[in-house]
Amino acid sequence: MTKEIMNAMNTQIFGVWFLIGAALVFWMQAGFAMVEAGFTRAKNAGNIIMKNLMDFCIGTCVFILIGFSLLLGEDMIGLIGKPGFDIFTSYANFDWSSFVFNLVFCATTATIVSGAMAERTKFLSYCIYSAVISALIYPIEAHWIWGGGWLSQMGFHDFAGSCAIHMVGGLSALIGAKFLGPRIGKFTKDKDGNITKVNAFPGHNIPLGALGVFILWLGWYGFNGAAATSIEQLGSIFVTTTISPAVATVVCMIFTWVKYGKPDVSMSLNASLAGLVAITAPCDVTDAFGAIVIGAVSGLLVCFGVWFLDYKLRIDDPVGAVAVHFMNGLWGTLATGLFATKTAPGSELNGLFYGGGFGLLKIQIIGIVCVCAWTAVTISLTFTIIKATIGLRVTEEEEIIGLDGPEHGLTSAYAGFSMMDISNTMIMEENANTVLGQEDYDKASEVQKAAAVQVSKAPDLVTGMYKVVIIAKLTRYDKLRKAMNDVGVTGMTVTQVMGCGIQKGAGERYRGAEVDATLLPKVKVEVIVGNIPVDNIIEAAKKALYTGHIGDGKIFVYNVDKVIKIRTGEENLAALADVE
Repeated sequence: MTKEIMNAMNTQIFGVWFLIGAALVFWMQAGFAMVEAGFTRAKNAGNIIMKNLMDFCIGTCVFILIGFSLLLGEDMIGLIGKPGFDIFTSYANFDWSSFVFNLVFCATTATIVSGAMAERTKFLSYCIYSAVISALIYPIEAHWIWGGGWLSQMGFHDFAGSCAIHMVGGLSALIGAKFLGPRIGKFTKDKDGNITKVNAFPGHNIPLGALGVFILWLGWYGFNGAAATSIEQLGSIFVTTTISPAVATVVCMIFTWVKYGKPDVSMSLNASLAGLVAITAPCDVTDAFGAIVIGAVSGLLVCFGVWFLDYKLRIDDPVGAVAVHFMNGLWGTLATGLFATKTAPGSELNGLFYGGGFGLLKIQIIGIVCVCAWTAVTISLTFTIIKATIGLRVTEEEEIIGLDGPEHGLTSAYAGFSMMDISNTMIMEENANTVLGQEDYDKASEVQKAAAVQVSKAPDLVTGMYKVVIIAKLTRYDKLRKAMNDVGVTGMTVTQVMGCGIQKGAGERYRGAEVDATLLPKVKVEVIVGNIPVDNIIEAAKKALYTGHIGDGKIFVYNVDKVIKIRTGEENLAALADVE
């Protein structure tokens, strides 16, 4: 009797945990939204939030109508579930918990696609293909794995969805990004159309992206652990779900530190997700050692994936969805056949490295090939139809403006802030050798000094009051301030501005691509001169700004008396020609 009571209590407890796990998976929608919004540009943030909201809402509508029955309906020759409407005709006996649990997983698959196709996809087109994924593509292949279909009958193992969810979503994202083409400015081409450079588009809010990763990591405990049937199994799943992403992140941090000279923040955040994706399939059948190896490979694989898409496939994936979900979903499914062990609580499988031979690994490979084939064909057909009818991509003008306005009538997702896209939108090609050959100001010729720091001044600088405006690099401000103080200037007006020229900020990297800053931080210093000779101010400023390169700074000198007269109408506006 006591045993029966305990079994009944365990059933109730794990039934409640099952629904809590489903709620955690739903909460992952917020994580996906934050990651995608943070890793893309501010002008598209509202559009991205709307897409992630509609993923779940549209997914729910189509899952009610057809998706759930195709997934978990009565098996029909191992291929699909029998379509039905039990949720309407037999609600009292309906499996509500299973419906909610599978719904939140279904919505996750569609959400993955959003990141790789961000910043250039029509919202209507997105809604359509998201509905197709939730209604047909995901439920049918998930039936093969979890609904009693032919893969589950073979012994294919994917506990929480490395294959059924992440690999499918990632492959759909890859194909979708290829159909769309890269964002404007992502790749620089020569006159023959050959790609010569990959440009970085830094995310506008890395803290927001990091928050999304932490939300996803928390939700992943429900993602992987909700279907556990014992305390021991749940504890083991939590352990492997913690070890794999942690190891992946450390490995990625070390790799980017060594390769690029600095640890890459956004890549490390992606690595955390990659480790979570890879451990999702084998989380219940692997041990700590297996989780370590799986995570270590994930940390390297995500770096390779981002590089491979940019530099080899030339496919633009703004958030790294393909590297995170497709490549690591595939890896995690394979890893099940390698690292499964019967020492894990509840496990009855042994992989290749634990004496199980090639049997399980062969089944895993068959599953990967078939699920990839199904996904590639169906999603390609979907994108082809959409592209031929309503179109997939927004216009060039809409993309440059940002999708918040054209698609949603939203002035900005950040009301009160002026949005300006400075990512490869104001590129000026070098048309002169910027190195003058002499870094010492005292040794430089007058020609070199004039080229480095250009001076524009009004005529007749003999008497009167003058305004000197100096545009300089932010790094030279302290030296400039001291120089002005030394010549007797007692006050300055200082403004931080952005400058665009042939000199570019370079050398830093974002996700492995060099960041070519076309708008650089500058400082504008304004000085009113009365008693001090203007030439002394000019010479001191030139010496402070000089580094031996064209574009070290600019100096403008205005005759204040003439400006006042012109503004008050005392001189003809033609006199503006005398004021530079």
